[in-house]
Amino acid sequence: METKLEVTEILKRYSADIDQEITTALETVDPEALLQASEHLVKAGGKKLRPALAVLSAEAVGGNVQCALKTGAAVELIHTFSLIHDDIMDQDDKRRGKPSVHVLWGEPMAILAGDTLFSKAFETVMKSEEDDVAAEKILPALQTVVDSCVEICEGQALDMGFAERLDVSESEYLMMIFKKTAALIAAATKSGAILGGGTPEQVEALAEYGRLIGMAFQIQDDYLDVASSEEDLGKPVGSDIVEGKMTLLVVHALSQAEETDKERLITILKEEGDQNVSEAVDILEKYGSIQYAWNVAQEDVNQAKKVLDILDDSPAKDALLLLADFVLERIN
Repeated sequence: METKLEVTEILKRYSADIDQEITTALETVDPEALLQASEHLVKAGGKKLRPALAVLSAEAVGGNVQCALKTGAAVELIHTFSLIHDDIMDQDDKRRGKPSVHVLWGEPMAILAGDTLFSKAFETVMKSEEDDVAAEKILPALQTVVDSCVEICEGQALDMGFAERLDVSESEYLMMIFKKTAALIAAATKSGAILGGGTPEQVEALAEYGRLIGMAFQIQDDYLDVASSEEDLGKPVGSDIVEGKMTLLVVHALSQAEETDKERLITILKEEGDQNVSEAVDILEKYGSIQYAWNVAQEDVNQAKKVLDILDDSPAKDALLLLADFVLERIN
């Protein structure tokens, strides 16, 4: 609980400045309906973890807050773009406790809002010159952000492909979550380190830190879906099972289970409704798949903290260590 409170304070420290950068980036968007659709999820809240990581990474290598604010805002714009388009593809009606963009404005406008955020993100990175950031730092930071966007699309395509398969390997699954979730977090930490003037070794270490906590973040989501309570999750326990999703727990269980249990788990994943979720959870428990997912996430966090040894001690480094622990301590 103490870590969560400390992390909340860390994220709050940068959120007002990030919000201002996002507001500035979107203020010229017209017509009004497109502006409202573009701003909707940003105004709905969110922890703004990714922009905070960009700024902290800049500070951790000796840079100042201002040099990474615009790129931090750009990463948040890209994250929001991906959420809008994900909600359309998944036909999810709610996001952050509010109606999804496509529910309020329709799918065509929601697609345009996502495209607007996507485009504004790159413009925002390039405007870092206004904060006296040298062009030779902006270009590699921009390239880092661009690369992550391609990976997000690849990750989403892989995830969609997994919906038709029950033979997904662990390595395939880990590649998918790297692209879909961890790549953008790694882009935030790497670009922050570039803009802060880090050495090549520091930049690569912070990119790896971001990758590892991003992997742990998604695996913890998988774990919480069956190991948490409905009250903490804010949705029914086992919803991934009801939706037939390939998670690390399911991938592990299918690779380990005896034929009878494997066939039963596949049947439950394919069926409609939640009447057999508890039986599926029992199968995951039987083969140690729930604990396995936790162990993988814990190892990723441990490795993430270890790669920060290359940095000098500082409040920013301490904050990055706390954020790594927070990935596993959050309940939703």
